[in-house]
Amino acid sequence: MNILVLGSLAYDRIMDFPDKFSNHILPDKIHILNVCFMVNGLRELFGGTAGNIAYNLALLEEHPIILATAGKDFDSYEKWLDSLSLPLHSVRRVDHEFTAGAYITTDLSDNQITGFNPGAMKEPCLQDISKYVPNETLAIVAPGNIDDMTKYPDLFRQRKVPFIFDPGQSIPALGPEKILNGISGSKIFISNDYEIEMVMRSTGLPKEGILERTEAIITTFGENGSLVTNAQGEVRIPAAKPLKVSDPTGAGDAFRAGLMKGLVMGKSILDSARMGSVSASFGVECQGTQCHRFTLEDFWKRFNSTFSN
Repeated sequence: MNILVLGSLAYDRIMDFPDKFSNHILPDKIHILNVCFMVNGLRELFGGTAGNIAYNLALLEEHPIILATAGKDFDSYEKWLDSLSLPLHSVRRVDHEFTAGAYITTDLSDNQITGFNPGAMKEPCLQDISKYVPNETLAIVAPGNIDDMTKYPDLFRQRKVPFIFDPGQSIPALGPEKILNGISGSKIFISNDYEIEMVMRSTGLPKEGILERTEAIITTFGENGSLVTNAQGEVRIPAAKPLKVSDPTGAGDAFRAGLMKGLVMGKSILDSARMGSVSASFGVECQGTQCHRFTLEDFWKRFNSTFSN
């Protein structure tokens, strides 16, 4: 079964500021803000929606095809993905740009200041999907290049390739027409509870109106699990319990990987969402989105302990 993951590849550059931003910002001078924060150091981590989902699928012993763009500094990320036996022939290299990068500084109160350079993500991936047999392929459209997020739902519908639409943080940039284009004809529309509210406000549609355009809606609620809504009704999926919670950042992408693994195995949408819950529980156990580890044996042991009853 082919799994196509359309989204972003990015470097996350994490910095810690050993003080509080508020101690260095003068409220009455905010209109002429000019500050410098001396950080403790910098950690460079691999990220991006496509990279994160593909990483978790690799842990689940799948070999998804990444549809994304990367820049002239992609070499270390490329070696990392290659070490996971992930195919890279559908990653477009844009040699005049840097790979997308997030520069995140966190203070002692967990406040964050983030700068994001889209870099190569400004360019579409330009990948041909005509070679993939529809009934042997599952795709996801995750946040990334806006043109890709608009174009590929059309291509998947034309080719009758089932796809998951996940607009995430790209909701404001997409706007109502492109959001509805992505949802229409999708197998699943997935978002967190805040994002689905944004989608309803942007499109003017209630949840029932969105459901008319997709087979199912999955709404995630972090540690409170998820909700699967389809023509048969609504079912709550509890969150699987992690050994510890270190960083919730990668949980959403890990959930999507578990969900897709279930679907390609022929599982029901409910069991697939349960698999997403288990995958997400591993994703929060370390700092970063591609640093956790688990085997299939670990995965199914946690699945059975969570959902055996």
